[in-house]
Amino acid sequence: MQEKPSSIDQISSHNLMWFRSDLRISDNTALLEVCNQLLPVIALYIATPMQWHQHHVAPIQVDLIKRRLAVLTEQLAELSIPLIVLETEDFDSTVEKIEEICLMFNIASVHCNNQYLVNEEQRDQKLAANLKRYQIPLVQYDDDCALAPGSVLNKQGEPFKVFTPYSKAWLKQYKQQTVEPTAMVGNINKELSQEIEELLAVCGTIQHYDFQYPQVSSLTWPVDDEVILQHLYSFCCDKVGVYHQQRDYPSLESTSTLSPYLAIGALSVRQCLKAVQQIAPSCLEINKECGGFVWVNELIWREFYRHLMAEYKHLCKGQPFQAYTQYVTWNEDSHYLKAWQQGKTGFPIVDAAMRQLQQTGWMHNRLRMITASFLTKDLLLHWHHGERWFLQHLIDGDFASNNGGWQWAASTGTDAQPYFRVFNPTTQGERFDPEGEFIRKWIPELVDVPNKYIHTPHLWQGDTKGYPAPIVDHKQARLRAIEVFKNAKEINTL
Repeated sequence: MQEKPSSIDQISSHNLMWFRSDLRISDNTALLEVCNQLLPVIALYIATPMQWHQHHVAPIQVDLIKRRLAVLTEQLAELSIPLIVLETEDFDSTVEKIEEICLMFNIASVHCNNQYLVNEEQRDQKLAANLKRYQIPLVQYDDDCALAPGSVLNKQGEPFKVFTPYSKAWLKQYKQQTVEPTAMVGNINKELSQEIEELLAVCGTIQHYDFQYPQVSSLTWPVDDEVILQHLYSFCCDKVGVYHQQRDYPSLESTSTLSPYLAIGALSVRQCLKAVQQIAPSCLEINKECGGFVWVNELIWREFYRHLMAEYKHLCKGQPFQAYTQYVTWNEDSHYLKAWQQGKTGFPIVDAAMRQLQQTGWMHNRLRMITASFLTKDLLLHWHHGERWFLQHLIDGDFASNNGGWQWAASTGTDAQPYFRVFNPTTQGERFDPEGEFIRKWIPELVDVPNKYIHTPHLWQGDTKGYPAPIVDHKQARLRAIEVFKNAKEINTL
């Protein structure tokens, strides 16, 4: 067992709270636990630009994180907890930096909330092993989900692979456990020593959170707790009652738009569940005609995808859940990919959605399904292209949910859309944007196109101002996709 350097004993002991994707002081399991202990607390956040780049984290999400860190710094200061913000290249250097901080500040224990992806788990395992040499425990808590991954199992004690039975089991277990948000951290009134104040001044904390990463503004998304929680309760009061009826119509803006805050941990899923239960007490009873239940079901999808990531590690490595789909012969036409990315496919609902994404960093959920189906079925491009593009641009980019959504649309995932069910982008547009209101908002070339042709502008005789004709024939593309998937299944049985 390795000893701490003797000079450290001159500094009083502290505990370390390591923030990751949980940037809040309310309902934060690790923070509450570390603050309930006797030792004073120092908090740490480490930015990893190289790792962000490798994981395709959107610049707009990094900007949201930076702005949220400023709020978190002020909140922690009121608790006499200093927040050290550092930058390292990747997870390996993060481990080295935390070890250095632990020795510098005579840390007795490190506390953090669990992350379930492979790279993050390997980082934590390495850190735990390194800290063990100094008899410093790494204490981890399940916080990201209302019910921890691995805790919702079938009757055989095995993880679920299909959503519907998982959601039923989840609801039953959630009601039995009466999961509640943890208490708000109170003022812990533990003053820092002069020695610690001096070390904080020289430890290299990043000023103004000026990380080495591309800059895209997230200012249209508030980051203060009061505004975020008001947004949550306003949604539950004003919109959740008709959520089941209006959620698929992008022009109505009837979804919660809370996903960016869940993604960076400014808001917890438990807080969401508590809020909707207060407004719609029957939301935990299965009823597709109840907006509260339908929204809760979306939160359970979030839990399900995390459950899959924790149980089936190959999903973190770019592999499909359905093994046979590795034999799908994907198209590699870069012109198709570019047209999809730029919103120039000639299918208005697809193009409007893709332009919304590029200009705002957000996309309506129904449109995510439509654009994903179009990329993987109509264009027959590998879902990896879409998964990566979404992460690179979404302010609410979340690896587990994004991967799950893409594998669902591409018919490669567990409980996925059957490969022979292919969205018709034109009829999807006619159904969910019947007057073309959303399309005209994001495609100015089509602002003068009459409603009759807004979903098929290539058939209109008027001026569409350079808007392209459809790059594929949907009927032919659908048949091609079905044939390719069918062939992949046959190859898999050989």
